[in-house]
Order: sequence, then structure tokens, then C-alpha cells
Amino acid sequence: MAEYKLHCFAQSGNAYKPALMLSLAGADWESVFVDFFNGVTRGDEYRGSTNEMGEAPVLEHAGKSMSQSGAILHYLVKRLNRFGGKTEEEEIEILRWILFDNHKFTSYIATYRFLTHFMKTGETPVTEFFKARMMAAIAVLEKRLTGRKFVATDELTIADISLCGYLFMEDEFGVSWSDNPAIGAWLERVKSQAGWQHPYEMMPGHPLPSKT
Repeated sequence: MAEYKLHCFAQSGNAYKPALMLSLAGADWESVFVDFFNGVTRGDEYRGSTNEMGEAPVLEHAGKSMSQSGAILHYLVKRLNRFGGKTEEEEIEILRWILFDNHKFTSYIATYRFLTHFMKTGETPVTEFFKARMMAAIAVLEKRLTGRKFVATDELTIADISLCGYLFMEDEFGVSWSDNPAIGAWLERVKSQAGWQHPYEMMPGHPLPSKT
């Protein structure tokens, strides 16, 4: 039995964040498939036994169960002694970028991708709103990474791991990193880390079954 269990599914960039950290750290972990697209997370059983918020990822470790990717990443820093800040100032800077990611970056990218790629809504006033917010957030990250190797410090941290959660699936939300070269170069640095895998290779549930 693995030391860490991560309830996840391949299409979830939020689940990819702790999965990637566990893999990069060489931790002993295994995935537990969450059948999100068939409504498992909306059911009473999942909400009663796994996560009252009805979301993935969920990490199980040492008799504890926790949700929310930012909280999980923070927990793993303390357990794995990897990818955290070396000083209080660095820890605050890492937290600053994780909060930006959760509130202004992943939130818009994930919603826009879900509507246009999975729900096939086409462009609507709602998706146009999310796309504009998404592109504005991407511009912030592009500016931040210009002339820098990593987001929060000079080394890879959970800020990078959090922010890149959806970015290896860029074709599913219509962005080319050739138009954002600082982000593109940064993602290549992340990909060069030992243990890196694409989310569709790292977690279960891809490809989605064809609808009949």
C-alpha cells in the first residue's frame, strides 16, 4: 500500500498539482480514480465519505484526509521537505502566487476550458468574459517570468507547481505558448525535472469514453 493516496482524474489541473509534486519528489503514492464526468463528486456518497465540498483532489496520508490543492501542496512541503521557501519572505511570496493562481489564474482557465472544450458551448458572452480574464492573468504571469527562471524564488517551488496545473493542456483552451515565450520557457524548465509527466499520463481517466 502506498504512503500517499491521491483521489484524482486526468483532466483535472487542480489534481495534477499535488500529483506532480508527489512525482517530482519521488514520493510513494498512488492514484484513486474519481469519475468526475459521470457525476461522482456530486453524489451523497462522495460528499459524505471523501470530500464534503464535492471536489477533487483529495489526499489521504497518515490517517488524514484533506482537500484543496493549495492546502495539499503546503502540507506536502512540510512532509517531503521539498519545494518550499527557505525564509519567511520566500514563504510569503510563494503563498502570494498560490493565492493569485487559485483566485485569478486557474479559476478562469479551468472554467473557460470546461465550458468550451468539454461542454462544447461555443463562444458565448459568458465564455468571452472568462477568456478575457484568462488572457489578462496569463499576461501577468508572462510579465513576471520575463527574465526569471521560476515564479516566486530562484528555484522550483509549489508556486510553480500550482500555476502550471492546467498549462500543459493549452490546446484545450486555445493558447499558444509561442505567443508567451517566458511562460513557454518556464514550462520547459518544469518539464525537464526528473519525474515530470503530462497529466494525461500521470493520472487515470484519459481519454474520456466516446458518447454514444
